[in-house]
Amino acid sequence: MSKDKTYEPKFKRRRQGKTNYAKRLALVKSKKTIVVVRKTTTHIIAHAVKYNPKGDETTAMANSKELNNFSFYGTNNTPSAYLTGYLLGKRMNEKEAILDIGRRSPSHGSVVFACLKGLIDAGVKIPHSAEAIPSEDRINGSVLAEYAKTNKDKFASYEKAGVKIEELPTAFAKAKTEIDKVKPTEKKAKKETKKVEVKEEIKKDEATKE
Repeated sequence: MSKDKTYEPKFKRRRQGKTNYAKRLALVKSKKTIVVVRKTTTHIIAHAVKYNPKGDETTAMANSKELNNFSFYGTNNTPSAYLTGYLLGKRMNEKEAILDIGRRSPSHGSVVFACLKGLIDAGVKIPHSAEAIPSEDRINGSVLAEYAKTNKDKFASYEKAGVKIEELPTAFAKAKTEIDKVKPTEKKAKKETKKVEVKEEIKKDEATKE
């Protein structure tokens, strides 16, 4: 009987549909900061990540829930995605990155590319196709405001949050101005300094014993 393997199971995260390892390898090889953008059923989440063999390091992050702090109702639509990307871009110290949209199929005009546009406008250089970016009237909420004129009952959550849906473009512009005041995330101090200090203490102890 042959002992050769007839089937080799894929990595767990690949079986769960969470990670495409071919794309993951390409992102790591770029040696750039990876901007991870994910859309949930209610929000947009974005992280700036640096590869580390022991585990990726998040250097900055933003969640559309935070937009409430800028007088904007943050959800998972196009204006929220743009502002989330803009907020992350302002927090990032790195100004060159590459986009990771996970296993989501890229679709021109989708919210992940609205987030990308926000990052670019915040000063982060990311390779992209201009055709993938949503139109300006979709990004600033004009399309939603127009749609709401005959479907206002579908935007009750905006009213509860204190944002008038018909004035969404104005609220968008105001939130963007407020986000401009955000400063980059402070870099963490390197832990190597402590190791050096410990070695110096050991040397002192050994010298005292002599």
